[in-house]
Amino acid sequence: MLHERSTVKPLLPVILGALISLSGISGARADATLDKIQQRHLVTVGVLLSGGPFGGIDPATQKPRGLNVDLAQELGRQLGAEVQLVPVLPANRVQFLQQGKVDLLIANMEWTTERGEILGFVPTPFYRVGGTAAVLKDSKITRWEDLKNQPVCTSQGSSYVKPLTELGVELKAFKSSSESLLALRGNNCVAAVHDATLINPLIADSAEWKDYRTLSPELNPAPSVIWTRRGESDTQARLDPIIKELHRSGWLIAAQTRNHITPASPALVELQKQFQGNGA
Repeated sequence: MLHERSTVKPLLPVILGALISLSGISGARADATLDKIQQRHLVTVGVLLSGGPFGGIDPATQKPRGLNVDLAQELGRQLGAEVQLVPVLPANRVQFLQQGKVDLLIANMEWTTERGEILGFVPTPFYRVGGTAAVLKDSKITRWEDLKNQPVCTSQGSSYVKPLTELGVELKAFKSSSESLLALRGNNCVAAVHDATLINPLIADSAEWKDYRTLSPELNPAPSVIWTRRGESDTQARLDPIIKELHRSGWLIAAQTRNHITPASPALVELQKQFQGNGA
C-alpha cells in the first residue's frame, strides 16, 4: 500500500546531499556556465511547454507562461541576464542539458537518486510534486495497486516510470504528456500518470475531462529542483540563495497562486517558515 510522505521529509535528502557537494567549492574562478552567463548576460533555460500551470503557451498571446517560466524570468532578472527559453520534452531534456544546448533545466523534473548521480542541481528545491492518475469515473481502479498488469500511459523520462514499473503495470511511454493524455482518451490505456499539478486542473476545470477522476495519495512525491550539469558548483551556489529568498519573501507562493496551481503545495509554506526562521 502506498503511503504519502511527509511534507518536509522528501526535501531533506536533496538539501543535505547537495549542501555537502557545495561544501567542496574551491578556487576563485566561476565554473564555465556561470562565467558564460555573466559574460554574455544571457541564460538559456530548458522548459517544458506541454500545457498545465507549470509551463504552456498562452492561447491569447502565443507566449510561454507558467510557474517554471516565471521562475526562469526571475532568475534572469536577478542574474542581470536576458532569458532565452528553450522548449524541451521529457524524452530529451537531460540530453539538452548535458550537450550544452541549455544552461539550466526548469522542466518538471523532480529530484531522484538516479538523476542526482548524472546531473548537478541547486540544493534548495523550489516546489514539491507527486503524481496522480487520470482514470474514467466508472473504472474499477480505485488504488494504485489496481493498475497491476494494466496498460498505463506516461511520458518518456518521467520520474513515475520506476514506481509504475515496480507496480507491475504494462507501461506505455510517450514523448510528451499531451500524447499520453490523448492515448488515454483514445482508450489505449486505462490510466495516464503525470504530475498532479497537471492532471488535477484538467479534471477540475475542463469539460472534456468531466468523465474522469484521479487516484490518491500522490505517487512518489519529490522535490522539484533547478538542474545544472555535474560539477557546476559555482552556478549552484549562485542560484541557491536566490531560491531561498524567493521562499522567504513569499514570491514562490504568490507565483503558485498567480498560475492557478491546485492543490496548493504545503511544502512552500514549510520552506517559507524555514527560511524566515533562518533569516535567509
